[in-house]
Amino acid sequence: MPMIRLILVNTNKVVPSRHLAILAFSLAVFSHAAFARNSLLQTNLNQVPAWAKSAVWYQIFPERFRNGDRKNDPTVTDILGSWPHEDPKAWHVSKWTGDWYELQSWEDADNKGFYYRAQQRRYGGDLQGVLDKLDYISDLGITAIYFNPLFESPSLHKYDATLYHHIDNNFGPDPEGDRKIWESEDPADPSTWKWTAADRLFLKLIEEIHKRGMKIIIDGVFNHVGVTFWAFRDVKEKGERSLYKDWFIIKKWDDPSTPQDEFDYAGWSGVRDLPELRENENGLVAGPREHVQHIVNRWMDPNADGDPTDGIDGWRLDVAEMVAIPFWRDFRKWVRAVNPDAYLVGEVWWEDWNNGVMFNAAPWLQGDVFDAVMNYRWARETGRFFKDRKNKISATELDRRLAAIRGDYPEDVNYVLMNLMDSHDTDRLSSQIVNSDTHYDKHVNLNDNPDYDVRKPTVDELRTQQLIALFQMTYVGAPTVYYGTEAGMWGADDPDERKPMLWADMKFDNESHHPFGKARPDDVNEFNADMFQHYKKLISIRRTNPALAIGTYTPLVADDTNDVLAFLSSYESQHIVVVVNNSMMAQSVRVPLNDHLKTLRWKGLLDGIAVDVSGNSLRMTLEAKSGTVIEGEGSL
Repeated sequence: MPMIRLILVNTNKVVPSRHLAILAFSLAVFSHAAFARNSLLQTNLNQVPAWAKSAVWYQIFPERFRNGDRKNDPTVTDILGSWPHEDPKAWHVSKWTGDWYELQSWEDADNKGFYYRAQQRRYGGDLQGVLDKLDYISDLGITAIYFNPLFESPSLHKYDATLYHHIDNNFGPDPEGDRKIWESEDPADPSTWKWTAADRLFLKLIEEIHKRGMKIIIDGVFNHVGVTFWAFRDVKEKGERSLYKDWFIIKKWDDPSTPQDEFDYAGWSGVRDLPELRENENGLVAGPREHVQHIVNRWMDPNADGDPTDGIDGWRLDVAEMVAIPFWRDFRKWVRAVNPDAYLVGEVWWEDWNNGVMFNAAPWLQGDVFDAVMNYRWARETGRFFKDRKNKISATELDRRLAAIRGDYPEDVNYVLMNLMDSHDTDRLSSQIVNSDTHYDKHVNLNDNPDYDVRKPTVDELRTQQLIALFQMTYVGAPTVYYGTEAGMWGADDPDERKPMLWADMKFDNESHHPFGKARPDDVNEFNADMFQHYKKLISIRRTNPALAIGTYTPLVADDTNDVLAFLSSYESQHIVVVVNNSMMAQSVRVPLNDHLKTLRWKGLLDGIAVDVSGNSLRMTLEAKSGTVIEGEGSL
């Protein structure tokens, strides 16, 4: 609460008692108002945003979503500074609709293979492409978009920032003009920062997303930067004379008297392309800490007028557990001071590679750090039930494990966790099903697992994906769709899960090549309209039935013999039962109801047909690998 100082001046005059009473009352009102404002801020700091409980997320990897402006396509100059740090001869932007594993002329010249050259590929995805397809995203039913890094960087993934305060120039309409603007600024001095053409297009994108009633968050990568980052370049050039030498963890300085370069530093997980920002026990040290705070303000309130509606609605924080929690507590305060309704989600999921145990994210989810994490724990257990064969878990075990996850976190947090099945860091969901028994605690990159099957999923495997989607869209937490999963895309882990988006208005080459020259089917690669409609229908059901987004979750059936799971979601007078038949055969299913629920009229929301209620149970026949969503109507 702000300090109130009362100064009385002796004027040798008598102050009327009524004036003193008015003064006292005014001070009391002011004090109460200040306390209320402070209490509201503290409440907002500790609460999850209400909108996030009803969110359906869509994750976009910008370089691979849509090329909407070919005039801004990257040149070979734009990729210099990224791995493998070579200047490829005869380089060109790749064909969006090409066969993914087919080597192009410039890639095949030195026989180094697909996985050596894949990181140098560019397809020209940009912000105009996203703008052009916002109606597609809205039609799918999405309410919130998460963007992988958008800031200036030479790589395709942008996790190696050159500048935090500018959108990548190849994502905007005037790459060369943007470069001239950068050169006119001092990146250490926010008062010199200007808005580039790419920045302005991003602000337009925010506006258009908000017009459609959607939210937007972006990736904040504040554990490390790229070797082209402006402050790191200064350190590399000036050595110990650099003003930014304490921003990084320098292990050894170069000795100019010797021909070799002894300069050494700490990189994220030992990766030299990603210099780590220096930390102490409180997180980022002074310098990078203040710089990040300026970045928060710039993108959350671009007009700096106290109105955050023209800015982003929150952040996804990369490798969050590698930055000390006190920094994230301060980060939350910075963010909520700008927008009390902002959402923060941390990437807290890394494995203990020795025993495959996934971290419990509870320390980050107590109301003072993040609102949510990317819920890879949920994804792993869900996958073990629905898609595994050798390591499959039972319905009872899935119910137990999911209950344990829910029990680890505060109740409100469970509703806003990002429930995802795939992402830019995993193999595609459909390929996980093709290659059952692979998990995030195992290598699935083809370099590490050459037996991984790269083929297109079969009809039966796509049915499993549809069943997983049904569970994802009806379970507690915010469902998250990785771009193209709804379109039928498949692929192994990095870089194969980052193929160009499948679009219905494009004709794609068949996939017939293999990265190691193995024989494989000639797979037709095209937009899967049936899968899109399935996701759209499920998202619509979730959005129009509050019980699925914010209802109370109650397990009803965990039938290990028949591989059936059923649960109830209730909110006020609405009651919804979800039933999944995870077996490979059609079967009759019975879901017992209590005395209250059996009095309701039940109908299927997927097909609208009435459901039989007899013997105090819901009874239905479900096809193999299928499920249903049933609503109970009437008052209890």
